[in-house]
Amino acid sequence: MAHRPTTTARICPDCDGFASAAITLGGRDRTGNRRTITAHCPACHGTGTRPASSRATAGSRA
Repeated sequence: MAHRPTTTARICPDCDGFASAAITLGGRDRTGNRRTITAHCPACHGTGTRPASSRATAGSRA
């Protein structure tokens, strides 16, 4: 039985896959909900993954 290699995870090394975070501003709006802003990882732009390397997409080298 042939063993198929597993693909390595493409998780962003800067945010470890947690690309967005909701940060409270400390107050509440008129309806009583907390005011929040969303911050995205600057390295992956909020996707949580890193782009595939050019070596992997170009194929194997001889």
